[in-house]
Amino acid sequence: MHTLEVSNLRIWDEQTDKILVKDSSFQIEPESCLAIVGESGSGKSVTCRAIMRLNKANIRHTGSIKLAGLELSELSEAEMRKLRGRQLGLIMQNGMRAFDPSSVVGSHFKETLKQHYGWSQAEITARMARAMENVMLKDPVALMNKYPHQLSGGMLQRMMIALAIVLKPTLIIADEPTSALDTLSQYEVMEQLITLKAETGCSMIFVSHDLSAVKRIADDVAVMRNGEIIESGTAAEIFTNTQHAYTKYLIDAKQALNSHFIRSMGGLALVDR
Repeated sequence: MHTLEVSNLRIWDEQTDKILVKDSSFQIEPESCLAIVGESGSGKSVTCRAIMRLNKANIRHTGSIKLAGLELSELSEAEMRKLRGRQLGLIMQNGMRAFDPSSVVGSHFKETLKQHYGWSQAEITARMARAMENVMLKDPVALMNKYPHQLSGGMLQRMMIALAIVLKPTLIIADEPTSALDTLSQYEVMEQLITLKAETGCSMIFVSHDLSAVKRIADDVAVMRNGEIIESGTAAEIFTNTQHAYTKYLIDAKQALNSHFIRSMGGLALVDR
């Protein structure tokens, strides 16, 4: 059984009648990662929010979205709330938005894990501390007593990954998880996402325009443009045997940027240092 099966997904803005996603279909296998790539406005994030049922009220969709055979469109909002976090995990683009700015970050962990598992505060703290250490966060108990604004974007992203390690959802959606970070933090967060996938055995949707990151983590790739999936296949097929001109443009543009960077830094030997 597919972890996720999306069939004939159509998304539109009810206020303007604008079509955001025209007719999208894809599947994700157990323990695999599908990367969805494309420029801003191509329909990547709105597709992910449709899966989570987190789009605004005026954004409507039709089609089938099945998680391990369960049709999500048939669930009530209360039933969806039980699935979010426990079966459907979300790692957002901006870590600051994932936490209540008026509370310490540990409060978010305790509320979420108590709701899904009913654990005591002591058990929640112990489990989160172990997971935070796994993602290279030092002194986790002290960090849990800090407010979001006291932590960097990279630390907040790793905290979301630590929470996902504890929750062990069936599917994790990572929506542009590194785009708001500096280069070093991007690398660290990518390493932790790869570790998360390996440790939990989850399936993953990785949304990004960074093809280098996609190459590192994805088993399969879907390329979106103007609300349509224009090309899909294994990561190896997409990167070595591109069929669509737009996909070729994305890959060529990334390679040109890398080459320019290497020349600007004085050559490959210096970059490798």
